[in-house]
Amino acid sequence: MEIIIANKSHSHYARIISETIAASAKVRGTGIAKRSAEYIIEKMEKGNAVIALEQDQFAGFCYIETWGHGKFVANSGLVVHPDFRGRGLARQIKAKVFQHSRNKFPNAKIFSITTGLAVMKLNSELGYKPVTFSELTKDQSFWDGCQTCKNYDILQRMNQSMCLCTGMLFDANKKKINGHKKIKSNVFRRLKRIKENLLLNQKKKTK
Repeated sequence: MEIIIANKSHSHYARIISETIAASAKVRGTGIAKRSAEYIIEKMEKGNAVIALEQDQFAGFCYIETWGHGKFVANSGLVVHPDFRGRGLARQIKAKVFQHSRNKFPNAKIFSITTGLAVMKLNSELGYKPVTFSELTKDQSFWDGCQTCKNYDILQRMNQSMCLCTGMLFDANKKKINGHKKIKSNVFRRLKRIKENLLLNQKKKTK
């Protein structure tokens, strides 16, 4: 298995990557924004993507987005082809794109919003900390990207201050001061359960 920084030579994989992202989003029902093949090619040409290949077969992908004039970076669209799931590939891709983000954008804060417990655990292992949405980018174009999520109405109702997603942030400057301590999985489960009970029950009351 080869996990490398994608470039223009990998553009012929763009369509299958786009289709895999769309299929994964359909299964999950939340979270992953649909991305066109053209958008993926643009990321590859700028060196803002990581691709996993087994010989010539596409196995996984993730790309980098910048927000707030480069002050914030997000690693988005993490996806593993169904033929390669269950082999720990997502963790390897996540680590590769995270390190690439730190190297290419050393002064940026790296953030993530997700409902997935597995992603929260991966983020924690890399040094991310749970934060309120107020600590994330104020770039409205990022939040507009949540419109494809079925819970977008909750985000709007909460004035973009809270949703079922958990915000997580890696700040290299704070990490140097405070060190790194992994958060246990049961903490994320409890946080997710509390938010679901609070926001979904509130949603039912407004109907």
